[in-house]
Amino acid sequence: MNTLPSSSERLYFIDWVRVFAFGLLILFHCTMSFVDFGWEIKNDERSILLTRLIWWLHQWRLPLLFFIAGVGSYFSLEKRTSLSFLSERFVRLFIPLWFAILFTIPIQVYFERMQRGQIDMTYFEFYPTVWNFIPYPEGNLTWSHLWFVTYLFVFTILLLPIFLILRIKIVEQWKQYLDRIIASPVVVLVLCALLIFYYFKLYLRWPEQGSLVDDWFVFLFSMTLFFFGYFLASLPSLWQTCEVYRWYFLTLAFVCIIWLYIQFWWSLQFPKTQDRSLYTYGVLNSIHIWSIILAILGFARKHLNFSNWFLRYTTPAVYPFYILHQTIIVATGYYVVQWSLPLFAKLLILILICLSSVGVLYHVVIKNFAVTRVLYGLKLKR
Repeated sequence: MNTLPSSSERLYFIDWVRVFAFGLLILFHCTMSFVDFGWEIKNDERSILLTRLIWWLHQWRLPLLFFIAGVGSYFSLEKRTSLSFLSERFVRLFIPLWFAILFTIPIQVYFERMQRGQIDMTYFEFYPTVWNFIPYPEGNLTWSHLWFVTYLFVFTILLLPIFLILRIKIVEQWKQYLDRIIASPVVVLVLCALLIFYYFKLYLRWPEQGSLVDDWFVFLFSMTLFFFGYFLASLPSLWQTCEVYRWYFLTLAFVCIIWLYIQFWWSLQFPKTQDRSLYTYGVLNSIHIWSIILAILGFARKHLNFSNWFLRYTTPAVYPFYILHQTIIVATGYYVVQWSLPLFAKLLILILICLSSVGVLYHVVIKNFAVTRVLYGLKLKR
């Protein structure tokens, strides 16, 4: 029988998945200027091919991140008391969030309003309006892409009592039994039934908002994946199941992808009424999202369960990169989309500018000073 993992064990493949997921997020947002979906900065020419690709990535990139965040929370809480865990979450989530809302993200709002012709002023004239504390879109105060951090912080507070219950000795013994059951790939896949339920009951009534208070579909969907990550991290058989059946999970995801593109994604027509179309979409996309997460974990455990200099450098860097990347993309993209260049040349330039700019800021400033480390969610140097 497998023993439950100790907090001292480092699952390097999880670190690799986190780096991969955040790297994908940067590429995703660089591409958003060139697709049909609404975003802060838009290029005149759009790519339908990129639009279809981005829609697929949008389905599972954040579910994967919420799951990985849940795994990280499990190992973090294993090393701390509940009070120190909450304190650590406050420092690493809440403080960087509000610093970004007040001092980083307003640049995005400024260039968005400039491109849309809503304002014509310098940034220094615009910035004081942020301190009116009027939420976007009526005002200029927003958490923008950091809604992910906001949700994580709220999930932590809401789920902490459940996490503490799961640490009770009798529950730990019960998890030994579950660890044997989770070795079945069918049992693992059945977990997505809860995701299907959210599609059936919430998808139409509460479309994606990122607004926290009126976003029940995304809120519960994401919190469930966060909880799955926390709970399943304590069952080592899961990682073995993901590795052994990785090709099966990938094949299942691929079948769902083909079906979803044929019926929904190629024409970008989505369910709008509570009928068979919604039920088909909910089942297919839930299975697709969950199975692709399981496949990624399986391939990562098989091939990436090791550390090297790149992983050691990028693991702490991903959070500052996440906080800064969209601001850099929007601020520089405002000018890049105006250039007379082919679409994909602009995209490549935007990617290079983003990676190099944030990379320099991280390497030279953020990681070297205590204040900036706190403001960008890094641990203080020991």
